[in-house]
Amino acid sequence: MSSENKLDLNLLSAVVTLLDMGSVTQAALKLGVSQPSMSAALGKLRAHFDDPLFVRSATGMAPTPRGAEVASVAREILRQVDERLQPEVKFDPSRRHRPFAIAMSDVGEVVFLPRIVRAITAASPDTPVRSVSMRPAQLAAALEDGDVDLAVGYFPDLKKGDFFQQRLFMHHFVCLLRSDHPIRGTQLSMGDFLSLQHVVVQSEGRSQEIFESYLESQGLERRVAVYTPHFLSIRRLIAQSDMVTTVPHALGIEYGTAAFGLKSMEPPFPSPRIELRQHWHRRVHKDARSIWLRKLVSGLFNAATDEW
Repeated sequence: MSSENKLDLNLLSAVVTLLDMGSVTQAALKLGVSQPSMSAALGKLRAHFDDPLFVRSATGMAPTPRGAEVASVAREILRQVDERLQPEVKFDPSRRHRPFAIAMSDVGEVVFLPRIVRAITAASPDTPVRSVSMRPAQLAAALEDGDVDLAVGYFPDLKKGDFFQQRLFMHHFVCLLRSDHPIRGTQLSMGDFLSLQHVVVQSEGRSQEIFESYLESQGLERRVAVYTPHFLSIRRLIAQSDMVTTVPHALGIEYGTAAFGLKSMEPPFPSPRIELRQHWHRRVHKDARSIWLRKLVSGLFNAATDEW
């Protein structure tokens, strides 16, 4: 459409108000403009639509068929602008939305996923939750593209200026042994820790790197018998042997029970700490959907509510 044929959108309020008030004078008063300005607006509308739009009648200014049509469309446009282009957009979780995609490690799923799913299901029962696991470069791109809404857990690579983060709580590490292991008590001795054979998990999750870096900094060398990329396999490996493994505390609480044939013990040194955070891309920092999800997660997981 050429510039001379474009409709000045400021005139939409004029045509709706004219229809509602039935008077140029009253419409001008309602809009807070002068009567000449209101008359000029009507003149522009008539020229644009090549129709009188409103004509004098016994009761005031009555719309022509074209005038009534234009006013009806203008009213709907103004309604949508008012609803959708407010300075603060509200997110209604009760409606069905696209799935919430949250990146977590396998340990993160144990810690976070059940409670997140329960809370989202209660607030937005028709909206699915999708848990994803990605390599750091893929995750950064997915957060930027909007394919992933939030990364929850230990993600040290998401520290660039494009990402925001919020600390949730701190965790530490514990050791798992079979429940009837001859070593008793609540804490391993340094001699036991160094003499036992170890199962070491090398997963895509980055939390284990903290523990490995700590051992290296202290000059401690274990007797490693098994390397595995999966936390799931350690339950049987430990329950059916005299080996030991070191895992994040939440996983130790989850697995270190008689039901799994395991028990949890503290390592023989002060455990390094895992700082667990939620991360999001700056493009959704002000997005109402993202803000709602982040508030839900931080309300569920923080230092005050940390059940572990």
